Amino acid sequence: MRENVAHALSASPTPGVKVKAPREDGILDHALPAIRTTVVTLVLTGLLYPLVMTGIARGLFRGRAEGSFVTDGAGKVVGSELMAQGFSSPGYFRPRPSAAGGKGYDPLASGGSNLGPTSRKLRDQAAGELAKLQKENPDAPGLVPIELVTASGSGLDPHLTPGAALWQAPRVARARDVSLDRVRALVDEYTDGRDLGMLGERRVNVLMLNLALDRRLGAPPAGPAAQPAVSAGSKG
Repeated sequence: MRENVAHALSASPTPGVKVKAPREDGILDHALPAIRTTVVTLVLTGLLYPLVMTGIARGLFRGRAEGSFVTDGAGKVVGSELMAQGFSSPGYFRPRPSAAGGKGYDPLASGGSNLGPTSRKLRDQAAGELAKLQKENPDAPGLVPIELVTASGSGLDPHLTPGAALWQAPRVARARDVSLDRVRALVDEYTDGRDLGMLGERRVNVLMLNLALDRRLGAPPAGPAAQPAVSAGSKG
């Protein structure tokens, strides 16, 4: 009982002394810390971090950081290793069909056709590609690889499987008037293995392979020109 009374007396204000009531927080007391946190976060993650990462990337992997551009023998930029380009000349390997943009292979309109498996338009397009490939590749071995008939999700996939490239080799060899073995050897040379030996699949970069064709075998005889983005560099 005595302890309770002593506690009550100690908690009571001293007579004659004014006790200041606690101040209620205003809106600025909450807003200013939030603003400071936002500014610091923006500076760190929106400015400093990107600048540091970009600097490291350009210092260690300059080519990749700047777009993986490819040059011809004259040093002129003719494309990027990361994006497919269309080739129409029979003397060049062709990538997968593209639905990116009105004419395909448009780097500013990357995307698929969004046509489903029940779409009649998709079936007609695939049938058209199939008939065209069979007509242009009468000496090709076996069935037409499915990837040469269907577009990728981005429309800009720069790679083919080695099988799809080798399927086109007879047409390329005939158009360039060289032996089939020489063309097949180039395909094998430019076939990339799995990443780290186990990730992904073996693949061939079509642009790099076509540029190698011109460097090793010379430009193909005059015929239908490749699309502008490639024809400028295919004579390197």
